Amino acid sequence: MADISGTWLGTYWQQEIPTRFEMTLVQGGNTVTGNILDDSSLGEAQLTGEVIGRRISFNKRYLTTSTEPVAYVGTISENEDYMQGQWSIKLWDFGPWEAKRSGESLLADLQTRLEKRVSLTI
Repeated sequence: MADISGTWLGTYWQQEIPTRFEMTLVQGGNTVTGNILDDSSLGEAQLTGEVIGRRISFNKRYLTTSTEPVAYVGTISENEDYMQGQWSIKLWDFGPWEAKRSGESLLADLQTRLEKRVSLTI
């Protein structure tokens, strides 16, 4: 089973218009919960869902703007740093989405690589 806990940066497309978002996920077993902040007027949302193998599904509910949940389904990459799939609101709206682990993980990875390089040159 994939481990997706952490911060993710992503984009979803609605009628071919991209919207960026930041997502913080907490995974316990197959269950995943978290928060999403959209870079739009929709604002903050909470999510609940599950991870089975490399498959993720969750419902996103905005805190202030919309009562309809947004259903997300997707696939997690082998190295667990990328996911993509489709979102939908009932049968009347849908589109693609993707997310990558945030720069915090990338920054930590870069720092580790730099430390190794420094120790090799000393």
